[in-house]
Amino acid sequence: MTTLFKNIKELIQVRENPIPFVSGKAMRDLPTIKNAFLLIDNGLISDFGNMEDCPKTGFSEVIDTTGKMILPSWCDSHTHIVYAGNREGEFEDRIKGLSYEAIAANGGGILNSAKVLQETSEDVLYQQSRERLEEVIQLGTGAIEIKSGYGLTLDSELKMLRVIKRLKEHYQIPIKATFLGAHAVPEVYKESKGAYLKLLIDDMLPKIAEENLAEYIDVFCETNYFSVADTELILEAGKAFGLKPKIHVNQFTAIGGVQVGVKHHALSVDHLEEMRDEDIEILKNTNTMPVALPGCSYFLGIPYTPARKIIDAGLPLALATDYNPGSAPSGNMNFVVSSACIKMNMTPEEAINAATINGAYAMGLEAKVGSVTKGKQANLILTKVINSYGTIPYAFGSNQIEKVYLRGKTIGV
Repeated sequence: MTTLFKNIKELIQVRENPIPFVSGKAMRDLPTIKNAFLLIDNGLISDFGNMEDCPKTGFSEVIDTTGKMILPSWCDSHTHIVYAGNREGEFEDRIKGLSYEAIAANGGGILNSAKVLQETSEDVLYQQSRERLEEVIQLGTGAIEIKSGYGLTLDSELKMLRVIKRLKEHYQIPIKATFLGAHAVPEVYKESKGAYLKLLIDDMLPKIAEENLAEYIDVFCETNYFSVADTELILEAGKAFGLKPKIHVNQFTAIGGVQVGVKHHALSVDHLEEMRDEDIEILKNTNTMPVALPGCSYFLGIPYTPARKIIDAGLPLALATDYNPGSAPSGNMNFVVSSACIKMNMTPEEAINAATINGAYAMGLEAKVGSVTKGKQANLILTKVINSYGTIPYAFGSNQIEKVYLRGKTIGV
């Protein structure tokens, strides 16, 4: 089936020649075509250009988009949407003055989610997770990474990863799976972290590899969670099973996690709310993508990733939601893009680049999605009639999306 979109007010993120990501000053360049057409053939982008060059025949469907814009769908490279229940009680605790760290120290946080998930069947977990996935697709997300990490036992981590695999099988959206067994130390191993690390390496990893359940391995490299030495041990073990690193670093403290990520050629280092000059310096001239999660900063009231320092140093930056029950219970990438502009001083062009092409790179999907490029999947956002693409971050409380397309097929919004 061939679909023609005509009279597009502005076709956004047009990349004639494929590039993996954009960095530094180049992030302010968002190539577009005004008064454009876009041709989709069998779910892939086959042609685009100015309306004066629009083909006249050869398509089975024509969609007139007068006054509307088209851009690649959002690429959310960091989520935890496979979880059970919620943590609304902790939300109230924080309002009353308890910090995220204090709640975790009292048995809440990740360990709370793990307890609920361990008691939840795979089918129920799948049902809860598919509802969240459908919601974020309707909000414009067209590629997503999902982590385990709320299981913290062999059976429950496998349960999470099998749910992710089921989501992959039933939905058109590209999904990447990440093993995050090193999300927290279970209560039973509180006095023997080494035994839990042994369980991760000797029992979990071989089974995950046997069932081909993950492509990436992640570690929460943070004070009171997993040290730099722990992180190195886990990443080395993961790489032996073919899992590429993507790690949580510098959320509350900077303890050398960025350096470990670079050393082990991590695809991305995520969070980065606390960044030192040496952390920025080590990322230069690498292929490791810094990823900011402004929804987490908003919800927890912690500092935002210093986007200006990172971009002005010549580095790339991606944006993601961190969708999870405890620190970022929202998968709305539109809000993330808006927050990046309002709270992190990113321009709309930088934010859209960070949420599309750079987000795609941060989960290894840059050859498939993230830009309007011939041969890429037609995972697209069709806006309502808007003044400019700056309206998306500017009007932060309004939904500017009219329709979402995955592989050229419309998804209900």
